[in-house]
Amino acid sequence: MSAAEGPLVVGVDTSTQSTKALVVDAATGEVVASGQAPHTVSAGVGRESDPRQWWDALREALRQCGEAAHEAAAVSVGGQQHGLVTLDEHGEPVRPALLWNDVRSAPQARRLVEELGGPKAWAERTGSVPGASFTVTKWAWLAEHEPDAVRATRAVRLPHDYLTERLTGLATTDRGDASGTGWWASGQEAYDAGILGHVGLDPALLPRVARPGEVVGTVRDSHDLPFSRGTLVAPGTGDNAAAALGLGLLPGTPVLSLGTSGTVYAVSTHRPADPSGTVAGFADARGDWLPLACTLNCTLAVDRVAALLGLDREAVEPGTGVTLLPYLDGERTPDLPDATGLLHGLRHDTTAGQLLQAAYDGAVHSLLGALDLVLDQDADRSTPLLLIGGGAKGRAWQETVRRLSGRPVQVPEARELVALGAAAQAAGVLTGEDPAAVARRWDTARGPVLDAVERDRETLTRISGVLSDAAPLLRRGATRG
Repeated sequence: MSAAEGPLVVGVDTSTQSTKALVVDAATGEVVASGQAPHTVSAGVGRESDPRQWWDALREALRQCGEAAHEAAAVSVGGQQHGLVTLDEHGEPVRPALLWNDVRSAPQARRLVEELGGPKAWAERTGSVPGASFTVTKWAWLAEHEPDAVRATRAVRLPHDYLTERLTGLATTDRGDASGTGWWASGQEAYDAGILGHVGLDPALLPRVARPGEVVGTVRDSHDLPFSRGTLVAPGTGDNAAAALGLGLLPGTPVLSLGTSGTVYAVSTHRPADPSGTVAGFADARGDWLPLACTLNCTLAVDRVAALLGLDREAVEPGTGVTLLPYLDGERTPDLPDATGLLHGLRHDTTAGQLLQAAYDGAVHSLLGALDLVLDQDADRSTPLLLIGGGAKGRAWQETVRRLSGRPVQVPEARELVALGAAAQAAGVLTGEDPAAVARRWDTARGPVLDAVERDRETLTRISGVLSDAAPLLRRGATRG
């Protein structure tokens, strides 16, 4: 047996590139075991993954956790949002899942917004104006391009739903992840029958939306996972809502997450509805709201620029007026799904390090532009910006965020916040506690605070000007089917 002070719980993060599992002491937040296994994503125009790889990766990650996983009393899954998982009558994938960063459904997104009343109507109805990332647009794309797959579909799931259902045998989701589909009405907190009917999706194919704190089932005996009989399963949630739990967020504290995608968000007690579409009006996993803005191009895009230049990702040099918009995968914020990267202001004396710094600046500019829209009007602007995600420990990322935000920046020491948030949710179903309070008890946001520096408004203004002037060109971009 372990030397843990309290019961053990498992938190899972099934992300774009891999699945991670943490075994956590519910009393102290100590990570007593961990495991990780990769999965693949298709290259080219589409971004797809086989959901069965996620399950295999979960099994391997749990195997790496050893005996500690067998001792766990509860488990929860946090997962990448928006992905469209279509299952046949046997529960097997009809085709690979369409992932959040597959932007082929941009034409369908534009059409759906127009057909159902425009951006304001969508924001009021669902909390968000759907872009190509949203699941409803992917279903519309599938119906148009692969009708045979739609006819073969007997269940529609999100990535975290898929794994939770394989654990329990029961079809459930949660309000946090459901709010990113585009077919969940945020005001009524229920599936929107009108939207589902418009896109030809039978609500019987969708999972039940569980209540926050509900036990959605127990781990089945019919597979070789290391859990004990009767291990409780929490509802799980989307990755950003799980990270918010993992930080124990209180309303008004801003978060900037640097990963494959970049996100900025904060917990709010007010239901958001941004008709501009910049802010997605997501629900959180507790009963509050999680207004969020997301970019498609963050750490991977900057790393790609570094690789093209033959530089280490930290080899930045102060810029001299060059602007690089690193929209290598199209972009969601700003809404330019067909865009490509754009370089402006190149001179004979421009160095490779300055180009790399310009890529960082372009990526962070997109996120900070949405920060004020995410925060409530009465939020304290001196509150440190919590910097999380894979890029948060990088000095170049930290200094770019400080310089362009003008805010103090806090870098939590805790890693794998999505999995930690899922673990906090699992602990909550055991103890009856608010999972965010569990995370605050674990002190997961603890970390150094970098003092504020004077905001570099000149660079922000220059990037905004280039973006505005180049918008017609960026909208033409590459044609997608």
